[in-house]
Amino acid sequence: MGKIILTGDRPTGKLHLGHYIGSLRRRVLLQNAGDYERMFVFMADVQALTDNADNPEKIRQNIIEVALDYLSCGLDPQKCTLFIQSQIPELAELTTYLSNLISVSRVQRNPTVKTEIKMRNFEANLPLGFFCYPVSQAADITAFKATTVPAGEDQEPMLEVTRELVRRFNQTYGEVLVEPNILLPEQAVCRRLPGTDGKEKMSKSLGNCIYLSDDAATVWKKVKKMSNGEPRMSMEEPGHLEGNAVFTYLEAFSTDEDFAEFWPEFENLEALKQQYVQGGIGDGTCKKFLNSVINKMLDPIRTRRHECEQDIPEIFNILKKGSEAARETAAKTMDEVRSAMQINYFDDQELIRQQVEKFSK
Repeated sequence: MGKIILTGDRPTGKLHLGHYIGSLRRRVLLQNAGDYERMFVFMADVQALTDNADNPEKIRQNIIEVALDYLSCGLDPQKCTLFIQSQIPELAELTTYLSNLISVSRVQRNPTVKTEIKMRNFEANLPLGFFCYPVSQAADITAFKATTVPAGEDQEPMLEVTRELVRRFNQTYGEVLVEPNILLPEQAVCRRLPGTDGKEKMSKSLGNCIYLSDDAATVWKKVKKMSNGEPRMSMEEPGHLEGNAVFTYLEAFSTDEDFAEFWPEFENLEALKQQYVQGGIGDGTCKKFLNSVINKMLDPIRTRRHECEQDIPEIFNILKKGSEAARETAAKTMDEVRSAMQINYFDDQELIRQQVEKFSK
């Protein structure tokens, strides 16, 4: 069996630069590299509903927003399978079977789950569906026999749960499921892009995002307000790189070609850093450069998005076809799962023969 990628996003809002640098840009590279037999990219609407159960319209509206972001960034439905999680009922069935192979205490020990529960203030009133989402995520991965899951380092505990469930299933019922490996971003800065306010993570709920669909004026408005870390009284004072979101973003997005085009005084980012920490460079000038870098990168994405927006029915058609193809794959896995678990009653001719013999005596 060849290498298979599975990755996706919760459709709770438009995708932002954190998504792009953390996974989306690399997905396009992986898609085009030809090193993987298949690539599945999905919108995890079932998972999104675990903490948005009272607001399904939010998920409904953002399905198309995420699809537009996928296509505008270069994901090609001819090269990867784009699908919606809820349209694959086999995933819910596999979640049920896998949930019998893990304890409540094991899920409780998962540090990612602990963090997510605290972030959503679920300590006193935790939805069962949200608590069980590590198992649902394991089903998503194993239903497609994914060998590789591109994700941030915060998802490693989730992947370990999946690997444990695969081992438990295969030991109990037979070798059916595949253990996945995580594929971390190559650059450390890409693993968790901070928000524009300098806080640890860019997040829709915190309002510190630059969205892939933001126009140039909106990007500049957000860049101007970005955190520079420790404040300076004047540009002549030495600048500080620690906690400076502007330089973190430059680390993630700027290239030597950007310097040649927009700030030829400096050859590259290292040269700018050296001068900045000595003093003499204003934070506003650095922000203007970052604004040029981000808008240059986003311009072709905006153009493709505008083109895709002109034919929304085709976007739904792409998702429908992708979901049908994904379900076909998941159904094959589930046939193997049911056979291994010996719950394929109507297809098991030997069982029928045995029962006939038993009751004919």
